[in-house]
Amino acid sequence: MHKKVNEYFEKQSVEHKQILEQLRELILTTFLGISEDFLWGVPGYDGGRFYLASLKNQVNLGVSIVGLQKAEIASFEGGGKTARHIKVFDLLSKEEQASIIEKLKLVKEKAGIPK
Repeated sequence: MHKKVNEYFEKQSVEHKQILEQLRELILTTFLGISEDFLWGVPGYDGGRFYLASLKNQVNLGVSIVGLQKAEIASFEGGGKTARHIKVFDLLSKEEQASIIEKLKLVKEKAGIPK
């Protein structure tokens, strides 16, 4: 694990740390060999195509939307021009994990990296 990512995780509440670890594992096992960095003050993956952010009430799994079509972008929350997110409030069930993996694969296949 990237040193700054590890430090970021350690600063979070127990609940958020568990969610962050689950999401990190989803990303790293879905895309073997993907890069992990510390970007914009949060853990980032694949040069910024994905990121994790612990907020007050939830953890956000952020994704690049650069190059996605409007219908594809609509499956994410937020109003950013280059990135959107999925809000995660609790540990994910197997079904929720499968849904997120499909969205991650879409982003990896079609979305560019935000500048």
